[in-house]
Amino acid sequence: MSDIRFVMIGVGLTFAGFIIMGALGGTYAAATFEQGEFGTCYEYSQDEPPREIDCSYKVLDQAAFFGVVVGLIGGGVAALVKGARGDWDSRTRPEEMAGPGGKKA
Repeated sequence: MSDIRFVMIGVGLTFAGFIIMGALGGTYAAATFEQGEFGTCYEYSQDEPPREIDCSYKVLDQAAFFGVVVGLIGGGVAALVKGARGDWDSRTRPEEMAGPGGKKA
């Protein structure tokens, strides 16, 4: 028997990790390309021209972003495994059950 709560949490966390990676990942991948191809990095804004910055700050931001995404996906996978191996649903006592199979008071 699986523990459906952990399965639902695991699916939600994994889905959120992939959505965040897909929506925001392109912005953070630019640091690697700028550093590898040009050796200098730039900070872009709407109202002023690009400003040269130290590449280590952009790479640090990129690593932190990917760490958060990997944490979300890893937490989701761990919850899925715990939900698949769980036995909480099967340990319910008959007096705690609600519905047609439960004990009548």
